[in-house]
Amino acid sequence: MALSIGCEESHLMFLRLFNSGISTTDLMVRDVALMFDKIFLSKHKLDLLNKRNVELLPDPLEDFPLLVDSSYPLKVEELFLQKNDFNNKTNPEAVFNRLEAMLKISLERLRMIRESVMSEKVIFRVYSSKDDFSRCGDIIRSLSLQGKLESALWLRNRMMQKSVIPDVTTHNYIINRLCRTGNMEKADWLIRQMLEFGPSPNCSTYNTFLKGYCRINDVDKALYLLSAMAKNGNWPNRVTCNILVHALCKKGLLEDAVKLLEQILEDDNGVATSDLITSTILIDSSFKSRNMEHALTLWVEMTQKCTEIDVIAYNVLINGFCLNGDMNFAYGSFCDMFKRGLLPDIFTLNTLISGLCKQRKLDEACYILKMMLIMGIGPDQLSYKMIIQALCIYGDIVRATKFLQCMLKDAMVPGPHIWNVLIDGYGRRGDVDKAFLIRDFMVEVGVTPNTFTYNALVLAEVKSGNILRAYSLKQEMLQFGLFPDVVTFNLLIGAACNFGHVQFALQLHDEMLRRGYDPDIITYTELIRGHCVGGNLKEAEELLGKVQRSGLPIDCVPYKILLKNLRRMRGPKKHLTSAKDG
Repeated sequence: MALSIGCEESHLMFLRLFNSGISTTDLMVRDVALMFDKIFLSKHKLDLLNKRNVELLPDPLEDFPLLVDSSYPLKVEELFLQKNDFNNKTNPEAVFNRLEAMLKISLERLRMIRESVMSEKVIFRVYSSKDDFSRCGDIIRSLSLQGKLESALWLRNRMMQKSVIPDVTTHNYIINRLCRTGNMEKADWLIRQMLEFGPSPNCSTYNTFLKGYCRINDVDKALYLLSAMAKNGNWPNRVTCNILVHALCKKGLLEDAVKLLEQILEDDNGVATSDLITSTILIDSSFKSRNMEHALTLWVEMTQKCTEIDVIAYNVLINGFCLNGDMNFAYGSFCDMFKRGLLPDIFTLNTLISGLCKQRKLDEACYILKMMLIMGIGPDQLSYKMIIQALCIYGDIVRATKFLQCMLKDAMVPGPHIWNVLIDGYGRRGDVDKAFLIRDFMVEVGVTPNTFTYNALVLAEVKSGNILRAYSLKQEMLQFGLFPDVVTFNLLIGAACNFGHVQFALQLHDEMLRRGYDPDIITYTELIRGHCVGGNLKEAEELLGKVQRSGLPIDCVPYKILLKNLRRMRGPKKHLTSAKDG
């Protein structure tokens, strides 16, 4: 407020000076300089404005931290050079340039402060005492929603110091934000404060706290909190049950979830009842644990109780069938949705596409994608990604490229993963030119290649036998600020060993160690292969023994390579020995 008054007065004074009848430039420059000196540099003026600002604040907010004021400091003295003297000779044009710069900076600072204050939604007005405290609660809730917890907690403490306790809803907003950010200790402290000073936590408070512990996968503390709820007079409700059931099912504890449901939601006849959300969670968990019989039993029970089934429940059912490979049942559930008057959404169709791609039914998956356009449901990045990836895996790279073109026609820029899959597909076919063409097209549309992109290009060059070009790609990565990973080195080491360049492969291995990478079993397998190709079986055996002593997990491949070459070397010796004996 002080700054706005100062800037407003400065504009008025500046206009008056220009409209006045001052005849000499020196006098005008001196008056303007003195005016800005009073506004920006005078301590008395600043103190007066600060005092006026404080008087306008309502009592509960008088100490509210206006952080925006300290975020945009304005040092006017820095705009003037040390050699300038406004009381002596000065270049008028230079002075006006500086004054113009000061005005621009002042207006920009005023704009930033206004935007910051509006973003905080903090409006200072003079209210009656009840309105003051009501407004404080609104401010705390607004700050909590925006994630500004320090300011929200500070304002709460100020209210508490004035013997005004925010209501339980206001506290719940703060606790919700603390739990979302994973600050469970602070949330626990705030709930203890509520128990000691008020207001008493309600069921929503504990549900939010429970969900926070479940979000960080600490189900034990969530269950302990469940018992604490009853001690404090808050009996768990349906939401509490759904939170805990979902957390237990995520950990694979389906039986424990069912027992907890029966314990919490027992009616007078001792029969557990569950709503749509609870049943959906249990059905999803049953499918994921491959217990289809239990999932279908729950589904039948839910339909017999005339529960209003929604699209999410059908999505869970269809996803369960797809996970178990029962696409006929998935199609049946899809048709049943229409009979109930429910329209599938993007998740329903993506689930069907995923199930069909896993079963190599690519024609049907492509048909579902066309259906989406007819139904007015636009395919998203995931829809195209699943189909393009499946087509590339099963060798239909041409059709995958056509779907890429469809994405671009729909003004949908594919992510790096889709480009990398196509480059890898062409590389595995040995079509290096097409692989680089896709990379260039990727750059043209504004997608930056990453390490996986270059790994796919290195693989393409290696498969075509161009080791030098593959190695030059590693150097190109460094020029663009990318770093080769273990896969990059393994590809180059494998290519060098296959062509008998064992020393070059060992140099690459040393470079890996210098860059801080830990070679894996693939690295050592390729080096063992290289030693065997060069006839250095002793070095191969020593390297295998070194790997065994290092504790690195080893599969059967290094042993097979070594045994195969040992037999090959010993075969001719046996033949010569038997011929000599004869």
